Amino acid sequence: MILLRPSPLSPDQWVLDLFSSKSARSGGVIRRKIRDIERYVGKAEFEQELTRRGFHAVENAGQLVIFCNQEPVRVIL
Repeated sequence: MILLRPSPLSPDQWVLDLFSSKSARSGGVIRRKIRDIERYVGKAEFEQELTRRGFHAVENAGQLVIFCNQEPVRVIL
């Protein structure tokens, strides 16, 4: 059994820490497990933050890939 510990950061601090990473600040791409987003912030609240920042994200296999810029995203099949 795996015991999950709560984050030492508040939800707001967790989001700020995420978007303060070097990749996010330079308009790059970051990735997080959806279960972590749900656990630490809440999916709906996180999606609101993405909208507020004008960022896009795609979901696949339990991961959220976040594009930390306002450029269009094109999925290539």
